[in-house]
Amino acid sequence: MQNEQDAGQAGSSGNTAEQVARQALNHFSGQKGSLLPILHAIQHALGYIPDAVVPVVAQGLQLSRAEVHGVVNFYAHFRSKPPGKVVLRVCRAESCQAVGGEHLAAHARQKLGCDFHQTSADGQVSLEPVYCLGLCAQSPAVMIDDQPYARMTPARLDQLLEAREAQA
Repeated sequence: MQNEQDAGQAGSSGNTAEQVARQALNHFSGQKGSLLPILHAIQHALGYIPDAVVPVVAQGLQLSRAEVHGVVNFYAHFRSKPPGKVVLRVCRAESCQAVGGEHLAAHARQKLGCDFHQTSADGQVSLEPVYCLGLCAQSPAVMIDDQPYARMTPARLDQLLEAREAQA
């Protein structure tokens, strides 16, 4: 696992986390309410928001570290640790739950050995809830690495994850 000094080396251009944060600050400079777009840009570049960027963003926006940290922790979309190689999102909306979504979610948690907002012990799969993938007529639905899948069953989910993990 990366330490904070190494955090951000996963950026596509090899930039450090601090450099990515400064680039995001520069990009959104002068824009009111830019904290969320800046955090989204950092997570998009790095896959998560390392602790090392919190003071950089706080200073750049003249906020306290606690304010930035609070926003990162408040929104479930933001990660403060690197995600697994595969990200599994299970729909938690009512239409999916009405046709087996809860059973599917329980299966995913059991198979991966982790809960939502966590990563499996082997670091391969991060499990995230999502509230509607727009596939309500074909529920239950999941998304694996930004690819949606409908009419999901536990057996089909296992097959998809095994295939995706083999590719990763």
